[in-house]
Amino acid sequence: MVPTQPTYRFDPTALTGPVDAQAKQAFAERMKALRQSEASAGSGGTMSRVLGGVIFTIMGSIFAIVGITMIGVGMASGGLFPSMTIAFIPILFAFVGIVFASVGILILVRGESTTGYRLDAFARANGMHYHPGRRAPNLPGMIFHIGSSRASRHLVYGDQPRFVEFGNYQYTTGSGKNRTTHTWGYIAVKLDTPLPHIVLDAESNNGLFRSSLPIGFRKDQRLDLEGDFNTHFSLYCPGGYETDALYLFTPDVMQRFLDSAAQLDVEIVDDWLFFYSRRNLVTLDADQWAWTFSVVGAMLDKLAQWGRWRDERLRAAGVPAGAGGPTPVSPDHVEHSAIQSPEALRPPHGVAHEGRRLQRTRFSWSIGIGIAAIIVYQVIRNIL
Repeated sequence: MVPTQPTYRFDPTALTGPVDAQAKQAFAERMKALRQSEASAGSGGTMSRVLGGVIFTIMGSIFAIVGITMIGVGMASGGLFPSMTIAFIPILFAFVGIVFASVGILILVRGESTTGYRLDAFARANGMHYHPGRRAPNLPGMIFHIGSSRASRHLVYGDQPRFVEFGNYQYTTGSGKNRTTHTWGYIAVKLDTPLPHIVLDAESNNGLFRSSLPIGFRKDQRLDLEGDFNTHFSLYCPGGYETDALYLFTPDVMQRFLDSAAQLDVEIVDDWLFFYSRRNLVTLDADQWAWTFSVVGAMLDKLAQWGRWRDERLRAAGVPAGAGGPTPVSPDHVEHSAIQSPEALRPPHGVAHEGRRLQRTRFSWSIGIGIAAIIVYQVIRNIL
C-alpha cells in the first residue's frame, strides 16, 4: 500500500495554492538569470512541455492557414460555395487552428513557469532548494550514462539531515524513425561511504519477458535473500561480495524496502543510493510527494549503519587510509561532509576494484526473445 503521509516535515500548500503574480514574475527573472549564468538545462528541462506547446502551435498554424486559404479561394471565386455545409468547413478549420495555436503559445509562455514557481515555493517551504535542470548531470547511476540529449529537470534538493535530490530525467536512443525518448524519475541520496555496486530490480514494474532496468546484469551475480524479499526484488551484487550485501541488507533494512520502495528500482553505486521510476517523480501532485518523502524518510535512520561498512580487501591490498574515501558532491550539488571513521586500524573508506561495478550482460534476453518471435512468425507464415 502506498503511504499517504511522509515521516518528516512536509508542507504541500505551494503545490496547489494561489499564484502570486509578482512573486511568479520575480521567480521567472531569477530562473532567466540562472540559465544565463551557468550551462544548465533550464530550457532543455522543459522538453516535454515545450514539445507539447510546439506541436499544438504547429498543428494550429496548419489548420488556420488551410482554413484561411480556403476562405480566400472561395472569396476570389465570387464567395460562392455549393452549400452552407461546405462553406462552414474553412471557417471551422480556421477556428480550430486559432484555438490550437493559442493553446500551444499559452503552454510555451505560461505552463512551465507556473510549474517551476510552485515547485520552488514547495522546496523552500520544506527547507529545500529548486533548480530548473541540468544537462548531463554528473551522477554515477546507471541511467545517467546512456543515450544522448541527457538532461535532468525540475530538481528539488536539500542537505539536511543528508543530501537528497528528487528529479526527473530524460535521454534519447536511436535516430530517425527509431529515435526514442526515455523518461525517468529518480531520488538520489548521498551516503557516508562508498559501497559495493548493488542493484535491486523491482519485480512489480517489470514486463512479461524483460526487466524495466535500462541495462542487464549477469545472472550469476544475483543473490537470494531470506523471506519474501526475493519475490519483490532481484538483488545483484559483485561476485565475492555476497557477505557484504548480507551485512547491508539486514532483515530490518529489507523490510523497509518492501514497505516503502517495492515500486521502485534501486541502485547503490559509489557513495550514492538511487531510487528509479519509469515516470516523473517531481510533479505538482501532493500525494505523490508524500509518498516520495516517505520513501526517503523510511531509510534515513538505517543509512548510518551502512556508513560503518568497510571493505577488508583494501587492507589486504595495503591501500593507505583515506585513499578510497567518499567522492565529494559535484559542483552541481550541495556540499556534503562524509563521516570519517575514528578507528585507525579499520580499513579505509572505499571499495576494491572488483566490487565497484557489476558485470553487465552481453546479450539482452528481451531482444533475443523478440528476434526469435519474428523468426517463428516468418516460418509459420511461409508454411501456411
